[in-house]
Amino acid sequence: MSAEKLKNPYNPIKATIVNIIVNAPDIKTFKLELEEPIEFATGQFIQLTVPGIGEAPFTPSSKPGRGKNIDITIMKVGVATGVLHKMKAGAKVAIRGPYGNGFPLDKIRDRELLIIGGGVGLAPLRTLIYEVMENKERYPRPLLLYGCKTPEGILYKDSFSDWEEDFEIHRTVDNPNEEWQECKGVVTTLFDKIKVDTDECAAVIVGPPVMMKFAALELENMGISPERIIVSMEKNMTCGFGKCRHCLLGDYYVCKDGPVFTYKQVKGIPGAWD
Repeated sequence: MSAEKLKNPYNPIKATIVNIIVNAPDIKTFKLELEEPIEFATGQFIQLTVPGIGEAPFTPSSKPGRGKNIDITIMKVGVATGVLHKMKAGAKVAIRGPYGNGFPLDKIRDRELLIIGGGVGLAPLRTLIYEVMENKERYPRPLLLYGCKTPEGILYKDSFSDWEEDFEIHRTVDNPNEEWQECKGVVTTLFDKIKVDTDECAAVIVGPPVMMKFAALELENMGISPERIIVSMEKNMTCGFGKCRHCLLGDYYVCKDGPVFTYKQVKGIPGAWD
């Protein structure tokens, strides 16, 4: 039997935090250097281990591909992430994976592409933004819509000027300050500002469940096929490969069958948007 087949799927790869970037209140990007290279596709997730505390699933926010360096943007929301946010450069963590199916590039290439992010949901979408920028000929008209609670909470503030070279971008916040000159309201208020070919457009949505629910519903009402509306469903993905059953979503295991689904697959599942 090959060494690959004998490899323990629970065995993590050791990693060092080499830099930490504060993106917004309670949101940081951790730049990791791994002892072994991994290869991940845009939209796949990893399990990040905080020694002595536990692990949690996150989608990398760096360029997809193979290597020993990876970025993970993390909001402080629980015990493990709280401990992680107190760590400094040089601290040791570990990852295992990648897991899941990633964004279906075959479904979204060579179409108008509408990327819709809410809050920290922009983090996994960053890998897709890199994909678009590096393969411009495959994305004839990419659009990026982003909504956040406050201007202070906007991720990757310094990157939007670079992204504007390749994307039509619209942003909105729920609670603007005096300096905010862009839109006010939930992200679906931006739909009135764009024109897309609903017979050809593909949409990718990542954000809070309620945001994804109403954004997908409105896109369907606009005439975009549910098969061309892509969502990333975050659940309690404990094992990562369909053994623990914590991430059951209807008949699907989010960790194995997802985390990326079409809206057609999940829209009628009870509790999908809880």
